[in-house]
Amino acid sequence: MASSVRSAKNNGIAAEKKERRPMTVPRFIEAKSLGQRLTMLTAYDYTMARLLDDADVDAILVGDSLGMVMQGEPNPLRVTMDEMIYHTRLVAKAVRHCLLIADMPFMSYQVSPQQALENAGRLVKEGGAHAVKLEGGQRSVGAIEAIVSADIPVMGHVGLMPQSVHRLGGFRVQRDGERIVSDAQAIEKAGAFAIVVECVPADLAQQIRESVKIPTIGIGAGLGCDGQILVSHDMLGLFNDLRPRFVKQYGAIGEAISEAVNRYCDEVRTGGFPGPEHTFRG
Repeated sequence: MASSVRSAKNNGIAAEKKERRPMTVPRFIEAKSLGQRLTMLTAYDYTMARLLDDADVDAILVGDSLGMVMQGEPNPLRVTMDEMIYHTRLVAKAVRHCLLIADMPFMSYQVSPQQALENAGRLVKEGGAHAVKLEGGQRSVGAIEAIVSADIPVMGHVGLMPQSVHRLGGFRVQRDGERIVSDAQAIEKAGAFAIVVECVPADLAQQIRESVKIPTIGIGAGLGCDGQILVSHDMLGLFNDLRPRFVKQYGAIGEAISEAVNRYCDEVRTGGFPGPEHTFRG
């Protein structure tokens, strides 16, 4: 009897997973009016993307944060278009359910709207992205309008903008409420379908959310947003070079990896691995 119950339960779980609908831009936008909080995480390769897509994540961002967590750079400024396309293509191979968004790297959209359109097109055509994300408010309106005119969905980004790290004097909380709200409204008017709000006080994030009709996705912006995003390597404990206050670690995967590697090294050195069960016989 117990086995029958377990079997029925497992079949139900399998059916539920099978019926999971892919997240689309219209569904992403609709979530705000339905009061459904959105979840986003980053991925830069097939393996991580497959794990996230098999979980209950709404959207995956191939962020230019790969410059820091994958390449060891102090900021994302050296990440290139070719690198973003490469990593996006790897992630796209794993995605079945999540909305896949790719960052436009530094100087891939700032020169002209035409440049922005061409590079956004490459992320979709060559990388397999469903949408692109770029930083900036008023100054990025022309780029957003050009990209949207080609039916490529755009996610905006206000508050702390990592590509502006030198102008901002580091990764600092942004408190210029009037400017940031104005930037968010300009992004919405230009045609963006959502906005990332990074490192602003919680009350300002709430003000931004109420000032626009499109979803706001917070990172270091408190509960006053329509959803949240974190860098997967941060929340899993895989990257400790930078530990922002707003990151909550949901796992200690880095420690688990170190322990596993040390066990492997010990067993190899003491002759414990490979054992008979790992060895072929003639």
